[in-house]
Amino acid sequence: MRPIHPTAAAEAIRIGAKLRSSRLAQGLTLEQLAQATGLTKGFISRVERDDTMPSVPTLVQLCQALSLQVGNLFEEPELQLIPLDTAPAINMGGTGADERLVTPRSEDRVQVLRSTLAPNASGGDQLYTVNCSLESLHVITGELVIAFADRQVALQAGDTLTFPGRTPHTWSAGAAGAEAVWVLVPAAWSGSA
Repeated sequence: MRPIHPTAAAEAIRIGAKLRSSRLAQGLTLEQLAQATGLTKGFISRVERDDTMPSVPTLVQLCQALSLQVGNLFEEPELQLIPLDTAPAINMGGTGADERLVTPRSEDRVQVLRSTLAPNASGGDQLYTVNCSLESLHVITGELVIAFADRQVALQAGDTLTFPGRTPHTWSAGAAGAEAVWVLVPAAWSGSA
């Protein structure tokens, strides 16, 4: 079974706006929060602007003073845009494939992977499985051949193939390469698990 682990995010976690919003909702000034925590107004202001990242004990201290659970600072919004050029890279073990996770890292109901496949790219000679109940592959451009233990299925641009996720398979791209989207239900790997 192949793992699906995305690369680490390049951008820093931004919690300042949530801290500031919580402080303002409670009608607290920077000075009042500074007195409650023993921190300086300047430091709290820098944290709220995401100019500095507090240590874990300091973050807990700020959250306690605001009656805010630390975990709430890291919750992802319900609506998330993931531009392809910033989507985390994943490695499914094939050759000639640039694969990106285009759904949120924490999404556990579904994963969508966007694959840019070089000419003659391959999932490897050995059949493999992915830990999900259902896989659906949509070919955007080019041609792909999906090989199962008992047959091969040729796909062209516009074709979609759906099969049980734990079915051993591999794939190969045509001489022109391909662009494809894989949908895994439920997510084969999630940062929330």
